Amino acid sequence: MQRTPILHLLAASLLLCWSAAQAGTVTVVTSFPKELTDAYKKGFEAANAGIKLEVLNKNTTAAIAYIKELSPGQRPDVMWASAPDAFEVLARDKLLTAAPEVKNPHVPAKIGNYPINDPQGLYYGQALAGYGMMWNTRYLQANKLPAPKEWSDLARPEYFGHVAISSPSRSGTTHLTVETMLQGEGWDKGWTQLLEIMGNCAAITDRSFGVPDGVNSGQYGIGMVIDFFGLAGKYSGFPVEFAYPSVTAVVPANIGLVTGGKNVDEAKKFIAYTLSKEGQQLLFDPKISRLPVLPYADLKVPAGYPDVQAVAKRAKVQFDSDLSESRYQVVVSLFDQMVTFRLKELQAATKAIHDAEQKLKAKPNPQAADLLKQARGFAYSPLVGQDNVKNEQFLELFRKNRRDVAVSKQLTGQEELWASKAKANYAKATELANQAAALTR
Repeated sequence: MQRTPILHLLAASLLLCWSAAQAGTVTVVTSFPKELTDAYKKGFEAANAGIKLEVLNKNTTAAIAYIKELSPGQRPDVMWASAPDAFEVLARDKLLTAAPEVKNPHVPAKIGNYPINDPQGLYYGQALAGYGMMWNTRYLQANKLPAPKEWSDLARPEYFGHVAISSPSRSGTTHLTVETMLQGEGWDKGWTQLLEIMGNCAAITDRSFGVPDGVNSGQYGIGMVIDFFGLAGKYSGFPVEFAYPSVTAVVPANIGLVTGGKNVDEAKKFIAYTLSKEGQQLLFDPKISRLPVLPYADLKVPAGYPDVQAVAKRAKVQFDSDLSESRYQVVVSLFDQMVTFRLKELQAATKAIHDAEQKLKAKPNPQAADLLKQARGFAYSPLVGQDNVKNEQFLELFRKNRRDVAVSKQLTGQEELWASKAKANYAKATELANQAAALTR
């Protein structure tokens, strides 16, 4: 007869142990690589006895979807990623909670004209980042290629097959790179330049890590990346260099407290740790190589490290995260339909255009020049124009929940239309370029 109370006591003890274990765990969802999260896990757990850090690695788009799908009390505690527009999405959906006590008062208010922390206090800048190009010096030397200086360089014929980028639908940092180019050049001109460069791409990788890994190993010559990928490769001893083009932006990588997380107090301690002097110093680890939000005067900075304030001053783009957030789904969807899923056709059109241009230089022909101009129009014009992307009704469709059957059907129809149009355009561009080349024989 004594067994029931004993079983109850044992069950209660197990429940208390489980609750204590849960209370001592901070769950962080992040797109950042293992080299970074491992360093912060080790440092934070050493500084906070009894608290564990659980890291869920997801690309930024998947992380947003994951947080949205879970009920309050089941969500991760912290969101940590590079894309400020991703945090705008979470803030809009009331999935972030202000935590003013985590802020480090030594962090400046702005980088250039861009606020480091969210003006509403819902998320905080934890590191700074710019966008540019990394290249393998041995690869370029072996292929007799000059180091690129501007995005426009990557559209030149000599770089055909030597460039790599990841898909913005799979990588928040790539989306920021693409959006920076679109904001810097304007929508129509930006897409034209982007498509010219994409035609020179050897690959569109599934994850952002695939690009720096490929450049570090010499699989690709040049990668379009966020700065820390290039700097980490360089400072880890790989034969790579990195440069910021003039059309770049410096914006914060952010961290925020998720509304409805399990362990609020412990989560706040982790966010505060990442913003502390100790947490900021970790960014200089060669495998991480990020730019801190704390002033360099407060830290031990490695020799030759980029001066982030100088980069911000000369950057031509004052990044507009509200604009980026408003058209986020349009940009990633359009990129996939025109580039990711149609890369072979775009490559073929670009190769035909390059070949025809080379022949036209050797043997000018007005008719061939006109055909070539038409070919470029088909290959490098965006399927959505500037006026469309300013249409709020059009943008709102892409913000709706795809789980709604009617919405999903409408979006799928739109994307299939883009895909078929892109395929037809690239085929027509290839045909016209081949006709132009034939006239120069």
